[in-house]
Parts: sequence; structure tokens; C-alpha cells
Amino acid sequence: MDTDLAYTTVMTILVRLWDKGLAGRTKQGRAFAYSAVVSESELAARRMRAALATASDRTATMSRFVDGLDKREAAALRDLLGEAGG
Repeated sequence: MDTDLAYTTVMTILVRLWDKGLAGRTKQGRAFAYSAVVSESELAARRMRAALATASDRTATMSRFVDGLDKREAAALRDLLGEAGG
């Protein structure tokens, strides 16, 4: 981050992430040490599943997503779908 953040701001963010299950914490002396428990890709996948869960037409939602992929991403998706089906 390019800006200096106040200690209380950082702690608020870390506690919120911990509350949501996105960060873990362990007691170290009188303080806590925080660590990520969910990878960036897992978090993105959760968000994608949540978006599909709220869509009234899941197929249309997936179609719009796929339409936005570039050729390399579409090829990777095809490979993944082939692995999942086979």
C-alpha cells in the first residue's frame, strides 16, 4: 500500500477478516499474529459461487462470464471442464 495506515485501522481490518473466517490468528505474548487462511483464488471462487447463487438465471450469468474471457482464459476453462467431466 502506498499510504501509511493508522494502527487502529489495520487492526480493525484484521479483526473483520478474522470474523469472516478469511484470516487466522494465534496468540503471541499479549498480541495476536494474523495469517491468511484462504487464498486469493479461493476467495474469488467463493465470490463467483455467491454471484451464481443469487442469479435468477444461472445459465445466462455463466454465459455472460464466459463471453468476457479472452482466448487463453477460455482455453484454460475448457481444459478444466474436460478434467472435471472425465
